[in-house]
Amino acid sequence: MRRSKYGYLLLALLVITGLAGTITSTSITGKERKLVASYFKDTKSDVLKSAKGLSRAQLNFKSAASKCSIKECIYLAAASEKNLWELMQCTLEQPANPEKRLEIRWTDENLLQAADNCTHEEFELKKKPFKTIDEALESFRITRAEHFKYIKGTTEDLRNHVAQTAHGWLDCYQLCLLMSSYSKHYLQQIEEIKADPNFPSR
Repeated sequence: MRRSKYGYLLLALLVITGLAGTITSTSITGKERKLVASYFKDTKSDVLKSAKGLSRAQLNFKSAASKCSIKECIYLAAASEKNLWELMQCTLEQPANPEKRLEIRWTDENLLQAADNCTHEEFELKKKPFKTIDEALESFRITRAEHFKYIKGTTEDLRNHVAQTAHGWLDCYQLCLLMSSYSKHYLQQIEEIKADPNFPSR
């Protein structure tokens, strides 16, 4: 009877300390945290500066009918930030699914260039999520600040929560990388627009 009692007590201690199972919840590493925080900070600053001082003509200029304007690039940067973050939060609310990690085909490094293949339809720009470019910039500024604060302090298990995206299965840490990748992609588009020989001088 006493041996059985001690056995139950030992099992309870193992469960409490997390030693009874093989699946453990782990946070991202300091290096991973620093990488995303750095990308979040740099691309935030660059996006906010990209439209500063531009005239209405410059903001709406398109090098071709099928191309985006600077205003649309800003809308897309803000929309992608919001939508990807919502996907990440929904995924974290679900039970961890580490078995889906086998479906991930992207390395962290390659994912930072993944948005080079994105299209403006992906975030449903036709619905006009913002009324003005100032509204889009303010949305991006606020949400990116929140995301930067989150990634600096989170202890959630981002690696073992995996979501299905337009790029295939990605873990929640990689969704953060994808946010930065989209921001960088739209910044590159803005620079190309400004470099167009027909871009308005004012």
